Amino acid sequence: MGALPTQPLSPLDGRYRAAAAPLAEYLSEAGLNRARIEVEVEWLLHLSDRGVFGTPRVSDDLKNRLRLTYLQFGQPEIDRLAETERVTRHDVKAVEYFVRDALSELGLDHLAELTHFACTSEDINSTAYALTVKRAVQDVWLPRLREVVEKLRALSLELADAPMLSRTHGQPATPTTMGKELGVFVWRLERVLAALGTTEFLAKFSGATGTWSAHLSADPRIAWPQVSREFIESLGLTFNPLTTQIESHDWQVELYDRVRHAGGILHNLAQDIWTYISLGYFTQTPVAGATGSSTMPHKINPIKFENAEANLEIAGGLLATLGQTLVTSRLQRDLTDSTTQRNIGVAFGHSLLALGNLLDGLDQITLARDVLLEDLDGNWEVLAEAIQTVIRAEVVAGRSQISDPYALLKDLTRGHRIGAEELAAFVEGLDIGDEAKQRLLALTPAGYTGLAERIVRSKLER
Repeated sequence: MGALPTQPLSPLDGRYRAAAAPLAEYLSEAGLNRARIEVEVEWLLHLSDRGVFGTPRVSDDLKNRLRLTYLQFGQPEIDRLAETERVTRHDVKAVEYFVRDALSELGLDHLAELTHFACTSEDINSTAYALTVKRAVQDVWLPRLREVVEKLRALSLELADAPMLSRTHGQPATPTTMGKELGVFVWRLERVLAALGTTEFLAKFSGATGTWSAHLSADPRIAWPQVSREFIESLGLTFNPLTTQIESHDWQVELYDRVRHAGGILHNLAQDIWTYISLGYFTQTPVAGATGSSTMPHKINPIKFENAEANLEIAGGLLATLGQTLVTSRLQRDLTDSTTQRNIGVAFGHSLLALGNLLDGLDQITLARDVLLEDLDGNWEVLAEAIQTVIRAEVVAGRSQISDPYALLKDLTRGHRIGAEELAAFVEGLDIGDEAKQRLLALTPAGYTGLAERIVRSKLER
């Protein structure tokens, strides 16, 4: 068998490349290196602006030209950096040399030794990862999650009045509305969104083991912790003042747990929608030219929800691994996080792919209200709850002498179905007040939805 030409191993870089591409802007190796260059450049400018060691302030024009090293970071720069790393065998050192070369090209050789000044690689890495993850989450992943939530909100409100048979334990149960059931997912996801909104993106900038030792050796008069804090905060990040060689990654663990939580809720949604489709509650819109089955022409498979389910499982597994491994570092530093963090983009890529599938899937379904009503009309026994509860109230009020209403209704309904006429005859024969009896006689499964619609509208309407 002949060898294939070079092909992407990951489906995120192959089959699903278009869906995951927006994340590559930040969470790829190139995105990480661009952020590293940004940190190196901004750190030396931060120092020169403060005139450390008598350095002159860089003109605004030269600052802007130097910043082009990361603002216009493209394929030629990616290739050049990769060539340097093949020599250095160290990714951050290659970045340092890259910045030094840029300084030389701009006639700023006098600032060369401020490049990577007093930094350990993890000062650069923790800041670069905080920047890339923050941008990827806030610019790409969160907006897509909000799209899903808003789509669900619109569907929930649209279907707030659509009565539906509940199926607790998979069995016919007290009716609800489709809108209320979808609204539950909106409510759950909004709680996670609120938690995600509190995320802090932390970075450290305190030297080899978090003590500013080299900084103080260079100039003990400078308030280095304050200089570092001002630098990190100028990048829109939160400064971590107490660390080992690495920033402890706890913020990442918190973030990935929340993203995984959101994914778990969406996984639940995908399974429920799939089940509703299988029950005929939702019909799917045929896509022109699409094939559902290679042998059964009639089929329209719920592929979007199945793909979402699978990708959420992959993302959840990776996010759990990230959270489990990143929370620990041996003594002051080990390199397990180096390869682990390179999979952040993979985890978010599968999650983003799932979000896109859910959006497409939700756009391709229509509620079959007639099927829901037919299902309700075939399960009048679900009114047993209402009847036994009304009898209880009548007994308490002294208008009935019936003992053990629950057992009475269990004997009538458990293990077999009864129709409207049979149930009406049973109610007519009950020893209860006339007003209560009339309320029960007027009740239907489709009308037994309680406050479902009102709850949805009161909680989800903006």
